[in-house]
Amino acid sequence: MKKNLLSILILVLLIVNIALTSVMMISVISTNKKTAELVTSIAMAMHMELYTPGGEAATEVPISETETYVMAEMMIPLAFSTVVGEDGSITTSSKQNYIMFTPSILQNTKHEDYKDLGGAEKMAAVDSVIQDVINSVVGQHTLEDCQSDFESIREEILKEVQSLFDSSFVYKIAITGVKYG
Repeated sequence: MKKNLLSILILVLLIVNIALTSVMMISVISTNKKTAELVTSIAMAMHMELYTPGGEAATEVPISETETYVMAEMMIPLAFSTVVGEDGSITTSSKQNYIMFTPSILQNTKHEDYKDLGGAEKMAAVDSVIQDVINSVVGQHTLEDCQSDFESIREEILKEVQSLFDSSFVYKIAITGVKYG
């Protein structure tokens, strides 16, 4: 009888041990997943900081192989901002905001498409089309967007100009003299 009681006690302790091990494994696995996500997000943030979009292309083209086409100063009406009222209602701002800046288009003179599409004369011929592209991209953003993250807007402009020419001989958009009003 004592052997049966001892066997039952060992069996119960074995079952309790398995249950506690399962609980511990579940908690360790969930913590491990969260830690892996944190490490991944930190690695992505560091990668973005070290390698900005368009940064590699801009550094690969030496200044001796660059032609800059400076456009006229542009004044663009920005999208209306959303305003949260005291009662929690969301409305659009009634104040129209503007941004003024001078865009410049940097072209790679050694690019294969430069002879066909680039140069000051050819850029001047499509100046109004480029202004329209810049106007449509910037005009979609609010004043807060422009003030907080203008670099991403600059990248949007670059992508749209490159798609306009269907080429990457335009490798950077320089924006100078930014004023808000």
